[in-house]
Amino acid sequence: MLRDSFGRTFPYIRLSITDVCNFKCGYCLPNGYMPNKSDNRKFLHLDEIKRLAKGLSELGVCKIRLTGGEPTVRKDFFEIVKVLKNESGIKKVVITTNGYHLDQKANKIVESGLDGINISIDSLNREIFKSITSHDRLEEILNGIIKLQKLNFNNIKINAVLLKGINSSENDFKDWSNFIKKNSIDFRYIELMRTGDNLDYFKKYHISSNIFKQYLNKNNWIFQTLGRDAGPSLNYINPEFKGKFGIIAPYSKDFCKSCNRLRITARGDLRLCLFGNTGISIRHLLQKDEQLEELKDLILKQLNFKKESHYLELGKTGLTNNLSSTGG
Repeated sequence: MLRDSFGRTFPYIRLSITDVCNFKCGYCLPNGYMPNKSDNRKFLHLDEIKRLAKGLSELGVCKIRLTGGEPTVRKDFFEIVKVLKNESGIKKVVITTNGYHLDQKANKIVESGLDGINISIDSLNREIFKSITSHDRLEEILNGIIKLQKLNFNNIKINAVLLKGINSSENDFKDWSNFIKKNSIDFRYIELMRTGDNLDYFKKYHISSNIFKQYLNKNNWIFQTLGRDAGPSLNYINPEFKGKFGIIAPYSKDFCKSCNRLRITARGDLRLCLFGNTGISIRHLLQKDEQLEELKDLILKQLNFKKESHYLELGKTGLTNNLSSTGG
């Protein structure tokens, strides 16, 4: 079992499979994807991912979330899912996606056996969505969700980054309330996080998630406890609604006490924290099946260096220049 010096266990891995993203979200990649010319390593290939997942499963990891960038831009995306589902020992494989061409991919997503999907939708207002992402694709994403539901794909979550003056009004909250009242979909607001290259944006648009929590309390939403492999969301339920609400508040007190996840970058670096100052490459131990024990030993030893907190509240952003570089 993966356990750090603070007693936290890690059944959940966020595995980035590409830095590339085809959206230009203001809080992450406002100028679009720009290759890191100082790092010419290619992204992890299929065999490396298979060995990594096998090692992680033997260390007690039961859930892998595929992230990016945008993970579905990889041509071998569904091959990766197939290997993880059938050949790695991992019990649950889920993805986070921007929903690009979701209406066209819905059938393959269901056929692949994926256990869940998180879709980034920052607003149900078409113009606001377009202004944030630089893409007028809200309709195709919502149509994709409808297709998934018709195919009985049940584990659908929607994430939105909470942005002051853009999607943080009570009317915005009511839009999402109406949406999840009739859809069995979990919607979560994520507090805008400061990264190495978004300080001006952060200062302009950051707002505490307490504003949404106040809305939930005022409208009789009930806090729900979390499962072992759940993410960091504080979830709320209401018996009159099919869906749930959630809040991911990284600036809240004791946020890191419940940390249960580690990260692997698309080029094979182990990151103990999204905003940590250190990372170590484990890729050299993904080249042969015979390296499995050495790989597991290295990962276990690295957990001794995981810090108690991300220290975001102190303005420290670590190695994360933007969220696409470490898998968000």
